[in-house]
Amino acid sequence: MQDQTWTAAELVALDLEGTGAQDRQNEAILEIAVVPLAEGRPDMGAAWHSIVNPGRWIRPRPWISPGLSGAALTNAPNLDALRGSIAEKLHGRILVGHNIGVDWRLIHLRLPDIEPAGLIDTARLVRHLRPDIKRWNLTVLLAQYGLEDEVKALVPDGQPHRALWDTVGAALVLAELVGRLPDKADTSLATLRRVAGLLHQPERENEDQLTLDLQSDAP
Repeated sequence: MQDQTWTAAELVALDLEGTGAQDRQNEAILEIAVVPLAEGRPDMGAAWHSIVNPGRWIRPRPWISPGLSGAALTNAPNLDALRGSIAEKLHGRILVGHNIGVDWRLIHLRLPDIEPAGLIDTARLVRHLRPDIKRWNLTVLLAQYGLEDEVKALVPDGQPHRALWDTVGAALVLAELVGRLPDKADTSLATLRRVAGLLHQPERENEDQLTLDLQSDAP
């Protein structure tokens, strides 16, 4: 199936908001959004997102978005209640995100039974196409490619650095960047995986040492 066009592949955009990598093995998921892609576009009719009660009090921190700390999470479902829904939406799919390796590390840490079919990183795709760009921040890219208004239209109640906004933003950035690849009319999934894919290795014994290796260019 690697010769199929990328728009025909079963791609799912994903973003998590967590307590931060400094918490290491204690990092908790605070919010998750999953948006399937249909013909390369975010399928908002099938979009799903939820805040998550981490089971402990989360104090405000500069890197934690407003609405994801303190009492705001008290009445949210916990991860156990969401486990089945998340697995159904992610297992066996190709996951797309901006710096998707960060999201995959946290998913694998908290939901190790989930096994995606692959990972596509829009940040890596930017580096492939525009090595001159020094900042690959998603918000900056959305502004640079004139996609901010489209994200606002699709996520009218959202904001940057919240899961649904960033998930939809990554999906739109993916389509924009793929459109700039050579032979864009017939871009295959194999090409996309070669230039923007990451390998995932969920069987590593020590999750502290979990890293994400760039996918080889070799077939």
